[in-house]
Amino acid sequence: MSEAARVLALLAERGGTLAVAESLTGGLVAAELTGVPGASKTFRGSVTAYATALKEQLLGVDGTLLAARGAVDPEVALQMAAGVRVRLGADWGIATTGVAGPDPQDGQPVGTVYVAVAGPAGAGKVASLRLNGDRAEIRRESVRSVLELLGGELSGNARAQDTEQNGGN
Repeated sequence: MSEAARVLALLAERGGTLAVAESLTGGLVAAELTGVPGASKTFRGSVTAYATALKEQLLGVDGTLLAARGAVDPEVALQMAAGVRVRLGADWGIATTGVAGPDPQDGQPVGTVYVAVAGPAGAGKVASLRLNGDRAEIRRESVRSVLELLGGELSGNARAQDTEQNGGN
């Protein structure tokens, strides 16, 4: 089972929904998710905010943060995930931002990527990646990494919920 199929199955088990905010991956995360039969049960939609200004306008990322640090930043990734979650009305939001190449961006070298997840409890998690390879490889690895980050959060939440439910019996 692909990671996309696994996270969608975990979401479906809980009646949860997912929204995606993408920058460097340019829609590849959404494509991976919608390639899974039955994705419409849990996948709400996505925003590809490639231009920095759109991260603020469409996803609610703090403009001062973007001006100070640029779009390739862990806090930007987290705000993208939280913003798409709220704006698309989903339980979970995930985001990708980074530099796929060929040139550095915002003072960050090629292969610098941040992926983030924001969940219903308000907490979020960011993974900082330093990826090697060409543009296509960096983008593919970013897709895999953000789906794995979400999968880990969903699996962790399931274990916590099971413990709470079983612990009270």
